[in-house]
Amino acid sequence: MVTDATGTIETERLTLRRWSGRDLAPFAALNADRETMRYFPAPLTAAESDALVAHVQDRWHEDGFGFAVAERRHDRAFLGMVGLNLVRFAPMEGTVEVGWRLARAYWGQGYATEAARAWVQHGLGPLGLAEVVAFTVPGNLASRGVMRRLGLHRAPSRDFEHPRLPEGHPLRPHLVHVARRGEWTGAA
Repeated sequence: MVTDATGTIETERLTLRRWSGRDLAPFAALNADRETMRYFPAPLTAAESDALVAHVQDRWHEDGFGFAVAERRHDRAFLGMVGLNLVRFAPMEGTVEVGWRLARAYWGQGYATEAARAWVQHGLGPLGLAEVVAFTVPGNLASRGVMRRLGLHRAPSRDFEHPRLPEGHPLRPHLVHVARRGEWTGAA
């Protein structure tokens, strides 16, 4: 993993970098895809997707890290976003999560695991975080598989009901996985 002063991280196959205007259209297409967004409350319109990018960029300025563009190195293909996020809702408020959202064409190729591993390493290493968490709904078996391959450990005592979704919503329950500095090895 190589990190530069702009916050860009390079892995064997990926460049994880800050956002630019050329990323808006492919990100909007990703966010409009119902299958990609099936574990989110709803797909996003192009305007909502652009607003999300602006929000991510603002958060990066505030926190010093954020969700980055995941770009394939050999052809510069936009894969999606992967990065760290300071959680601002109870009961997870103040924790840092690693998260990913990739276009369907890039699922099942190890990109999410490769990118997320680099971000967990960056969080527990240079950023000096004590832990990085990941969470998802129980039915999201693909993301839970990424968490296992990353070597994150289940933390059932930290599972929660997402406060931004109404009581009884099928996506409200969330499972938590954790990587702790000094314990995480980077592999399952």
